[in-house]
Amino acid sequence: MVASPTLASPSPAHICPYAQACSYLDWAARELKLDPGVLAMLSTPRKVVTVAIPVRLDNQQIQVLAGHRVQHCDILGPYKGGIRYHPAVTLEEVSALAMLMTWKCALMGIPYGGAKGGIPIDPRRYSVPELERITRRYTSELIKDIGPAIDIPAPDMGTSAREMAWMMDTYSMNVGHAVPGVVTGKPLSIGGSRGRELATGRGVMITVREALALRGGSLAEATVLIQGFGNVGGAAASLLHQAGAKILAVSRGSGGIYNPNGLDIPALKVYMNERGGNMASFPEAEPISNAELLLQKADVLIPAALENQITEANADKIQVQIVAEAANGPTTLAADRILESRGITVLPDILTNAGGVVVSYLEWVQGLSYVFWDEERVNQEMEGLMVRAFSRVVQEAANRRVPLRLAAYTLGVGRVAQALQDRGLYP
Repeated sequence: MVASPTLASPSPAHICPYAQACSYLDWAARELKLDPGVLAMLSTPRKVVTVAIPVRLDNQQIQVLAGHRVQHCDILGPYKGGIRYHPAVTLEEVSALAMLMTWKCALMGIPYGGAKGGIPIDPRRYSVPELERITRRYTSELIKDIGPAIDIPAPDMGTSAREMAWMMDTYSMNVGHAVPGVVTGKPLSIGGSRGRELATGRGVMITVREALALRGGSLAEATVLIQGFGNVGGAAASLLHQAGAKILAVSRGSGGIYNPNGLDIPALKVYMNERGGNMASFPEAEPISNAELLLQKADVLIPAALENQITEANADKIQVQIVAEAANGPTTLAADRILESRGITVLPDILTNAGGVVVSYLEWVQGLSYVFWDEERVNQEMEGLMVRAFSRVVQEAANRRVPLRLAAYTLGVGRVAQALQDRGLYP
């Protein structure tokens, strides 16, 4: 068994993402009464890879970066997970996200295991040629660890279809033929799937819609707060606005804007495109910090930024009926219990933000078969999987009399544990 990565111990000042991920696993394991040996295997990544990435910058200087890829579990199928370019990338964060991806794929009923990768850089500080050299060298270093039947990367924070095209081309040049199935989230011109760009945000919208319906409400009557206005938060905002929801506040890393009467999301996107992504001074809106946004009164709060945004320090001040986790791990376990005690429904990340991996799976299927679908079919297939998963989680929560998060984990972890038992231990 591969040893777990060396990770920092959690403290009040630093909530270790990997320790938190293991806490959720332990929680589910107790409910499922898992064998300690099975729990130990599920707590340990199958492979942890850190590579050196020497890159020649435009000024001809050489910089050596560190690139990580953690492959958590492949009991159900090849590894699947994003590649993140962000200064805060650490081995512990990548390890936690890889584990969450395992449970997410199992919960959604798709034949993948969890993985995650990343490079601790701010991509805005590098030129496009530099980013291409970084991505191609990173791919080359991982060439034996990825592949359409081994590990299929995808975009994540700080990466996009562009980086996936570079990864696909680098892999294809090394094996001598085009391999569209090696990554997902690619441009349409080289085998990408229609509907992929909005997939995670669409999944968030669907999950919120289903949760509101359980309470006798609808999107047309809902007020929503969204922390994070990137690919996921921005897509969710647009789709919720189209469905009639009133978006009261949105934010980016530097802060956000608020209007108690609702923001005009299409106009905001035009405004930001004209100002290089800046939303400050948007008409008929007042500035608001990311911390303040979380505490405003609304029906739904969607944390779509970074992890550990809702903690013991602010959970008792949240003023919504539903928290829909579009980000990975935005709520700590202690905060989750506070929200539960206050009657606030938390839609867990491994369900709420699963739309992206679902459409990645659909893209992979299309790439392997070389038969590509229109956007309507992709959206229908994804919605069917999301709605069925939501229904299973609600039913599991009712049967076990547990919160939705624990129900989602018992379904995901339980499926992987059952597959592990059925396959047996080699040798």
